Amino acid sequence: MSVAAPEAPAVGTRPASAAAGADRTGDGSAAIEARGLTKTYRVYRKREGLLAGIGGLFRREYNEVHAVRDVSFRVERGEMLAFLGPNGAGKTTTLKLLAGLIHPSDGEASVLGYTPWERANAYRRRFSLVMGQKNQLWWDLPAQESFNLHREIYGVPPAEFAQRLDELVDLLKVRKLIGQPVRELSLGERMRMELIAALLHAPEVLFLDEPTIGLDVVSQRTVQSFLKTYQAERGTTVVLTSHYMKDVEALCDRAVIIDDGTIRHDGPLSEIVERFSTHKIIELSFAGEVPSDLARYGTPLKAIAPRARIEVARAEIPRVLADLLDRHRIEDVSVNDRPLEEVIADLFGEQADADAAAAGAAA
Repeated sequence: MSVAAPEAPAVGTRPASAAAGADRTGDGSAAIEARGLTKTYRVYRKREGLLAGIGGLFRREYNEVHAVRDVSFRVERGEMLAFLGPNGAGKTTTLKLLAGLIHPSDGEASVLGYTPWERANAYRRRFSLVMGQKNQLWWDLPAQESFNLHREIYGVPPAEFAQRLDELVDLLKVRKLIGQPVRELSLGERMRMELIAALLHAPEVLFLDEPTIGLDVVSQRTVQSFLKTYQAERGTTVVLTSHYMKDVEALCDRAVIIDDGTIRHDGPLSEIVERFSTHKIIELSFAGEVPSDLARYGTPLKAIAPRARIEVARAEIPRVLADLLDRHRIEDVSVNDRPLEEVIADLFGEQADADAAAAGAAA
């Protein structure tokens, strides 16, 4: 899915309203700047039963759902940012706000100097939004036909269009497929076509919402490799949401973690494990059988002679290592951080448990 403007002025032209928006929301040096973004929905609360349903026709009750609450962050030009969070955390809502698809309840944002929800035509020519579960290509037509439509919508000169398309189909290895109806393509092939359509007008900012969802390992790696190469060569600013941590680790150095609509972390990806993980993994290779008393040191994860893995509290690492080396013949030992994916899953699980406990206490 990408946002188009058929009657947009020439690329780079900034209407007065957009310029005014830039003055209000940021200093213009960052590609993206959000300050206090908030989005609240009023959701009709329907009660069970016929009488309650009839009463609801005359007197409705609503719940407030805070999809995004006071979110502030900044993305520099040419940066690739991971925007992480569990389902329902507010990731997609934030991207929709930055793409101008919805208006905030409060707060400000600037993308390339424009206020997104003012929907300036020039702004819509300078970004793309790709959503892994949404299609922008015509289902029964070859992708080539949709590409030509995008060329007309965005007013891309024919020579530039041909050059970009030629480059993109080679990078994504789909030259033989662009004349095939989209409905006949695999999920991975369709996603590659979606990326081509999103990049034909050379956007300066690319919002990617779960671009590898449902893809097989080969397709995931193809998309990862393409995005890394394309972003490095073009300097495109990218905001990526994904539940697949291999995407994040392969592409991003910095992450923003959002949960329950609020930001819990904004910093280097490498700091997430250090900040949120209380344990490390000790890997051991014994000179003989694996001891049966490993549980005294921590949580045994795997033991196939002569190797074993134990999860140990960070503070206990020195004592545990000293005791193991004193009691057993060990040929090799290493201490590693827990995988990022596990740390993130635990972090989200802790928040879900806290939310459930709070809801139970309030009931």
